[in-house]
Amino acid sequence: MFSFSYPAKFKAASDGRVLVEFIDLPRVATDGKDDREAMEEAIDALGSDLSIRLSRREEIPTPSARNRGQRLVPAPLWLAPKLALYLSMRIQRVSNSELARRLGVHERVVRRMLDPEHATKAEKIQAALAVLGKQMTVEVRDAA
Repeated sequence: MFSFSYPAKFKAASDGRVLVEFIDLPRVATDGKDDREAMEEAIDALGSDLSIRLSRREEIPTPSARNRGQRLVPAPLWLAPKLALYLSMRIQRVSNSELARRLGVHERVVRRMLDPEHATKAEKIQAALAVLGKQMTVEVRDAA
């Protein structure tokens, strides 16, 4: 199972802004004028970092457990399925060409599914994950 919610520290700055630092992604930080804006900016910053890693075919860090005083920041909804597909393919050592063969599509279709800049329909990624023995679900929780 993949979860793409990363723990972050939300701290009040002396000027009243809220600073956000990610535990697992030390080069990612942002801020906002209040908690709501800080969370929105954190989601955006997380999405930017993870989409760059995906486009470069880099390692996607596994989120650590949330500790006291930290909040979980979810990856953007448009990106999480692409990350799940990418990680499933890496773990199973399935190439773009092999997944395309299993799906009965051209390899460029798989390339687009993994491209953070391409708006891929969730159903296509869902089908690709199913071919890899995975099931995509959406979970809604009470906010902490």
